[in-house]
Amino acid sequence: MANTKKRSDCPISCALDIWGDKWSLLIIRDLIFFKERTYSDFLKSEEKIATNILATRLQMLEENGIISKLDHPVSKAKVLYKLTPKGIDLLPLMIEINVWSDKYLTIPAQQRAILKEIKKDKEAYIKMKIKELRDV
Repeated sequence: MANTKKRSDCPISCALDIWGDKWSLLIIRDLIFFKERTYSDFLKSEEKIATNILATRLQMLEENGIISKLDHPVSKAKVLYKLTPKGIDLLPLMIEINVWSDKYLTIPAQQRAILKEIKKDKEAYIKMKIKELRDV
């Protein structure tokens, strides 16, 4: 794990030091729910992350063991990003953020469709999604 200066020993504070900025969670979201895997894929998200911020966040997530890099099977100029087991363990948190957002905010139809599937059987969905993410 990268040497991140801790604000306190509070577990929430320590976790936020690793993935608590809005861009890191959006990268994790894209890897979990939208199968985005390359640098250019992340740049295409509707939030329009700047290239320098994207590069910094990818590096920080990799240094903290949340994602890893893989060789692209077609292009030597590209890299594929994949969630590590530590990153995959963020799935339940990401689901709960979506559930909370569905309750209090207006969310896009694509996310609403995912939530409908999740709400049928959350535990089964999590098991299926973890298997899918590990097999990537």
